[in-house]
Amino acid sequence: MGNFFNNLNNTTIVLISLSMILLAGFLLTRITKLAKLPNVTGYIISGILIGPYVLNLIPREMVENMGFISDIALAFIAFGVGRFFKKENIHETGFGVIVITLFESLLAGIIVTISIHYIFHLNWDFCLLLGAIATATAPASTMVTIRQYHARGNFVNTLLQVVAIDDAVCLIAFSIASAFVNADVGESISSSEIIMPVVYNIAALAIGIVSGVILSKLMTPKRSEDNRLILTISLLLGIAGLCAAVDISPLLSCMVFGTTYINMTKDKELYKQVERFTPPVLSIFFVVSGMNLDISAFNTLGIIGISYFIIRIVGKYLGAYLGCLIAKTTREVRNYLGLALIPQAGVAIGLAFLGKRILANSMGNMLLTIILSSSVLYELIGPVSAKIALLRSGAIKMDNTTSGESKDEQKNEKVSQERAS
Repeated sequence: MGNFFNNLNNTTIVLISLSMILLAGFLLTRITKLAKLPNVTGYIISGILIGPYVLNLIPREMVENMGFISDIALAFIAFGVGRFFKKENIHETGFGVIVITLFESLLAGIIVTISIHYIFHLNWDFCLLLGAIATATAPASTMVTIRQYHARGNFVNTLLQVVAIDDAVCLIAFSIASAFVNADVGESISSSEIIMPVVYNIAALAIGIVSGVILSKLMTPKRSEDNRLILTISLLLGIAGLCAAVDISPLLSCMVFGTTYINMTKDKELYKQVERFTPPVLSIFFVVSGMNLDISAFNTLGIIGISYFIIRIVGKYLGAYLGCLIAKTTREVRNYLGLALIPQAGVAIGLAFLGKRILANSMGNMLLTIILSSSVLYELIGPVSAKIALLRSGAIKMDNTTSGESKDEQKNEKVSQERAS
């Protein structure tokens, strides 16, 4: 396939690659639909198949230069999640969400740290950093699964609030762990490199609030639907760009952007309009994520990596369960929330690269390898476990499990008929 692309200009390569990415994602979801699996699983598998590590249908340079897609997709996803943080929802869940988040994230980190140290007799520096990274949860695949099956209710509200706060807890935990480790290994990394990501995330939250206020003022009654979408996407891309400039995820900022707007305007229609725009972007994002997953990393995963993979899942589930007990949530939330907190990718991988710099060469490489290879497994089983959790908790109904696609098609057909009449 490489020879075919060698004879084409850059514009043609980009356009054909995007076409193949979208088509591959669509075709694989036809198969995963038959198996009653979430679309995200099909997207990731299709990316692995057409990526440079299997069939190599897409030029490696193209894959390497599509990192911006993840920032755009996370911006759209987070903005949509923001609408679930209405004042009445926050009052309903209240302080309990913070308790649940602290337990599900920190207990997983503590269990990983202690278990890896005493089972494999590895030094505390390595175990502390691995445990801190274990606190992170990647929300993208869970959020898209929620959207696909039109899941709603108290379980979904609690889940979305927990995964949104989770990243902040992870950053703080990693900063504290890094400070301890840095005292042992010397001046391999400055304190500012540990503290500044936290500062940048606080600044990003402020930008999200300001953007929400600005958008609410711009959305006048006379504003057309086209211009409403243009203004929203403009601000989302601007926020994502500013976050990328300081190498942080746009997730928290864009989520606060969406939260501020919904609480100031109660305008649900804008979120529906943005949702109709995003499916191709999200498809490309997850297919590209699959293309970046090096399945050969499994060869070096080893017993330590497999143990980390299992122990973290146990820690997440137990932490979520205990947090829910203390917060006195419903039985459905308590029993199944932990299953929806399995995925781990973006933030964890970024911190793993930073951890590699802090540790000595061999230990740093081991840390990075464990996180990269386990992320492949987490992203594959994460959407499936999230679907099980949503189904068992009653957030989605049995007749919606084949696909949310049929509902969308029926809705679009109804709208078309109304316009025609």
